[in-house]
Amino acid sequence: MLGDRSQFDDLDVDVYFNHASISPLSRAVRAAAQSAMDDYARLGAGAWLTYRDQRERLREKLATLVGADAPDVALVPSTSQGIVDLALCFPWQRGDRILLFDGEFPANVTPWQRAAALFGAEILMHRAEDFRTAEGLDRLRTELARAPVRLVAVSAVQFQTGLRMPLRAIADACHAAGAELFVDAIQAVGAVPIDVRALDVDYLVAGSHKWLMGPEGCGLAYVRPDRIAALRPAVASWLSHEDPATFLFEGKGHLRYDRPIRTRADFLEVGAQNTVGFAALEASVDHLLEIGVARIHAHVQGILDPLEEALEAAGCRSLRSSDPAARSTILSCEPPDGRTCQEIFEHLAGNGVSCATPDGNLRFSPHWPNDVGQVAHVIDAWRAMP
Repeated sequence: MLGDRSQFDDLDVDVYFNHASISPLSRAVRAAAQSAMDDYARLGAGAWLTYRDQRERLREKLATLVGADAPDVALVPSTSQGIVDLALCFPWQRGDRILLFDGEFPANVTPWQRAAALFGAEILMHRAEDFRTAEGLDRLRTELARAPVRLVAVSAVQFQTGLRMPLRAIADACHAAGAELFVDAIQAVGAVPIDVRALDVDYLVAGSHKWLMGPEGCGLAYVRPDRIAALRPAVASWLSHEDPATFLFEGKGHLRYDRPIRTRADFLEVGAQNTVGFAALEASVDHLLEIGVARIHAHVQGILDPLEEALEAAGCRSLRSSDPAARSTILSCEPPDGRTCQEIFEHLAGNGVSCATPDGNLRFSPHWPNDVGQVAHVIDAWRAMP
């Protein structure tokens, strides 16, 4: 299956190296979405139980993908919504300190800023790029030792540069100082191996439309089981209760408002779910589990290695880490002198190559359907620039 593009026969570009933005939908994903819509068209409310069970099956598969147990995973609408909800539910105390990183995608900064404003916490900013060397961990340990920090929020992979952060070392530093660790893993889960227990992270959120290769509007949130009891259910609604739907099926007298809020991650599943999106996501996750994330990661390195060499020969400055352990499935680079990212992006797009330009960097992000032969197409297109 690696390097096989047959599931994407409608894709309207020759080379799609843009999975860090939005992945195209495979035939299997579209078929699953269509099947769910067809079931609701035929059965209406009669399809609800079928797709409730389907989501439980998906929960198990997503838990397997991130090394968790299913009860510790919630199905959420997006990375952003998962972060917002956890930021609102975290048991803040006035004066708490939250450590964030400059260079992060705003989805992993803004919710914590808002939580700080609402609950009287203080925001600290460090540089994500410092983690290219030991300086990043040294600075983090120094800050954690200087004064108590309640939470550190970091992305597993930096969206601009593809830098893969040393999550286990960060977790060890946090826990030694009494801090908790939140990870935004949207640029990792599905293509970079993630094991929440081995990494000892406290919270992790990821969305569906990048490396999970599902549609927009779906995601997962992991809460370490010994952290769940301390969360305050600030975003709870009717489906957050224990046995929330009993009154709909078991006759008169079961409507109650005092059922306890669940002390599992799925209390975040507050209401009606994106049935079609989650049905489609399962089809994609099945592919990822069949192939194996470690194999996908290695496969993509085999594409990025010659691509990086060719781009550097063309005058680009690669931002990919020299340390294999700090490499993700993203290759970003600065353009050669005399060229702009937008100029290169538009030329490549006009020659059948899809990439991205986050914050002024050229970013290439292949996935399992890509193959190393596509590198030649990218370089041929590059050389054809006037």
